Amino acid sequence: GEQEYPNGNICCVNCKAGTFVKSPCTTAGQRGTCEECDYGTFTEHDNHLQKCVDCAKCGPDQEVAEQCTNTQNTKCRCKAGRFCNPEEACEVCRKCLTCKSDEEIVRNCTFSSNTVCKKIPLKPGSSIGNVLNDALAYREVRRFILQKYWESESRRICILFAGEQSLRSCFELFEELDVDFHKKFFRRLDFSDNAIKSKDNLLYEDKIHELLNSWVEREGKKANLNELLKVLVDLNQKRTAEKIMKKVLDNGQYCTESKDEV
Repeated sequence: GEQEYPNGNICCVNCKAGTFVKSPCTTAGQRGTCEECDYGTFTEHDNHLQKCVDCAKCGPDQEVAEQCTNTQNTKCRCKAGRFCNPEEACEVCRKCLTCKSDEEIVRNCTFSSNTVCKKIPLKPGSSIGNVLNDALAYREVRRFILQKYWESESRRICILFAGEQSLRSCFELFEELDVDFHKKFFRRLDFSDNAIKSKDNLLYEDKIHELLNSWVEREGKKANLNELLKVLVDLNQKRTAEKIMKKVLDNGQYCTESKDEV
C-alpha cells in the first residue's frame, strides 16, 4: 500500500511526487492537504516534506541537459571542450585533452569521456631503429633524474629562465590536482577556507590559477616550484608531483640540481 507518516497519534498517507504537505491529515489513513511545488522546486518521490526541495544550479563549467520539473531535479552535463567520468562524482568538468603534433585523434572528447590520441605511425623509409633508440635513451635518462630527485632531499628543481614567468607557466599543470585534495593543498599554502571558497564561482582550472597567482604575489621571490611539489608529496600526491616534474623538465624551463652543487 501507500506509505504513511505519523502525525500525533494517527498516521497520514504521504503526498505524491511533485507536491508537499501543506497540512497533515486529521483522520487516520487520509492524505491531508498537499500542494504542488512552486517553479524552481521539486519532490522526486512520495513524501511528507513540509516544503519542496530547491532545484540544483549547474556549475560554471556545466550546461543544463534537462530542466528541473516539479518531480525531477536539474540534470547537468559538461560544456563543450570539457568532460567528467560518469562513474565518479562529477564535481569538476576537466578540459579535454588536445592531441600533440605527433599524435592523431582516435576518439573525440564527449561530455562523459576524454579525447583518445595515438602516435602517428612513422613514414616508410624513416630510421625506426634510431628513433626508437633515441626515445628509449631519453626515457631512461628522465627516469633516472626523477628517481634521484625523490630519493634525495638534496635534489631540487632549478630554473633555467625567468623565475616568476617559468613558475606561472607551470600553473596549468596543477589543474590535474585531484579535486578532493585541492582544499588541503591550498590550506598547506596558508590560504583560509574563506579565501578558497571565494573562488568557487570560477571554473576549476581558473580557481587553481587565481589561488596560485595570489600565492606568488604574497610570497614574492620566495615562491618557487619546489615548495609546491613538496606540499604535494607531503599530501601523499607523489604521482601528481612526478607528472608535473616530468612535464617541466620536458619543456626545458627547468633542470635538476643538487644543493651541494649550488
